[in-house]
Amino acid sequence: MVNLGDIAKATGFSKATVSRVLSGDPSFTAKESTRHRVIQVANELGYALRTSRSSIPLTIAVLENFDPSNGPQDSYFSDVREALRERAAENMMSLTFFPDVRALVEAGQDYSGFVSLGPAPLTRDNLEALHEALPHGVFIDINPAPTLFHSVRPDLQQTVIEAIYALRESGRERIAFIGGDGHVMGSHVFGQDPRTVAFDEWARLLAMPIEGLVRASGPFSVDNGRRQVDELVESLGEDLPDAILVAADSLAVGVLQALSARAIRVPDQVAVVSIDNLEVCQYTAPPLSSYAIKPSELAETSLMLLSDSIVGRFTHKHHVLLSTQLVARQSFVPATAEPES
Repeated sequence: MVNLGDIAKATGFSKATVSRVLSGDPSFTAKESTRHRVIQVANELGYALRTSRSSIPLTIAVLENFDPSNGPQDSYFSDVREALRERAAENMMSLTFFPDVRALVEAGQDYSGFVSLGPAPLTRDNLEALHEALPHGVFIDINPAPTLFHSVRPDLQQTVIEAIYALRESGRERIAFIGGDGHVMGSHVFGQDPRTVAFDEWARLLAMPIEGLVRASGPFSVDNGRRQVDELVESLGEDLPDAILVAADSLAVGVLQALSARAIRVPDQVAVVSIDNLEVCQYTAPPLSSYAIKPSELAETSLMLLSDSIVGRFTHKHHVLLSTQLVARQSFVPATAEPES
């Protein structure tokens, strides 16, 4: 059986240092390189696998891959960032935030691992440099290097499927879709966002009429939501859809504005349902029904996945999908629900 003396001998540190690192002694200050080496050797010898994931204080870097001044589009990431702060404190982790990947790579030796938050694409060279400096990492919301890092994402495709069924069960058969540009997965650039892919696929499977009802290009912004609905209504004339499923709240705010400007009543003429459930949903006219992505669960899952990676519980990369839940407000009330007051 491996003991503290075996780890001390293998690392060259004293038995007392090893003990205090592995016990999570909050009064003990050690270099991150020392802490990382002790945890690494303990894992290699089969010791760290028996410890609690939260028993060892960790110093974690956070890559902020988003612009917090970009309005509703990025308030989602701001919410997740605050949730990361709260969950890190609860799990004996300290966070340091970095604005760009090069700065993080240069400081990599000072951290046990990292969490990346935000949608900005990273080059393959940057990802490989990041992996060399910090092999333990979790990406939230995107998955740019699935063979190098773990990821935690909301299950957006399943959310779209659930939204389609909820709308149809409420008698909304002719459903339009408003989305945005594609995404990066590994080294591949996809022309369509996964929400658009899911809508197209399930519309075909369910034999839904979608000719001329899909608009999915451009940024996930209020202005683009407004523009795409204006184009949709202009092309359809009086033949409006029964409902509009929107890929994100940032787009949906513009959708509601455009419909209001044209005196199209929501939900009487057209129901509107979105994804994200940002705070702004409570203040739109009418209040917006939206599928909630819980920042607290994204943060908790990411930090626990990272912690498990650091202590060596995994030999493969894990990619976790979290479900969502509809918060019904006045823009769409499912047949089996009451709107939020």
